[in-house]
Amino acid sequence: MSDNHTHVQEFFGARAADWDSRFPDDGPAYAAAVAELGLREGARVLDAGCGTGRALPPLRAAVGPAGLVVGADLTPGMLQAAVRAGRDRDGRLLLADVAALPLRSESFDAVFAAGLIAHLPDPAGNLRELARVVRPGGVLALFHPIGRAALAARQGRRITPDDLRAEPNLRPLLAGSGWHLTSYADEDARFLALAVREG
Repeated sequence: MSDNHTHVQEFFGARAADWDSRFPDDGPAYAAAVAELGLREGARVLDAGCGTGRALPPLRAAVGPAGLVVGADLTPGMLQAAVRAGRDRDGRLLLADVAALPLRSESFDAVFAAGLIAHLPDPAGNLRELARVVRPGGVLALFHPIGRAALAARQGRRITPDDLRAEPNLRPLLAGSGWHLTSYADEDARFLALAVREG
């Protein structure tokens, strides 16, 4: 396991037990972002870096009982917290690294990724791996329940020009990874970038 993976597991593992209580008001933002994916009944969706599984209930509601919802995360403690919250009833949980997903190519219609991009050790390569598991024309949602400026303020820092989520940086990063950015919103209340799998 790389140093970055160890750091991510330690960071999130130490916070898993009380993660949901730290951010109790995020549910509506997750539901609204999932709605923008435009998922149909019976669709197959991956929640990449699912954490405690806050997106799993709205994803399940969107795809219905015939759909497939998989939540993948690198941190065992986060998946355990998802189980304690009962969210494993809404999707299958998978301990996995988004850099090498144990999933078939082109097997999903969409990927939902909340707060993931800032934690990717190889953003271009990792986004290519997400593209691999999505069918051509499938959708990727990069989401955060607060915007870049609000998040930076919460963390006591400033936004820098090299922020991966800035549109001038994100658009070519996605394009080089098999995705076409179709929608971009960075507001205080949320960050949401939607992209379509090319090919």
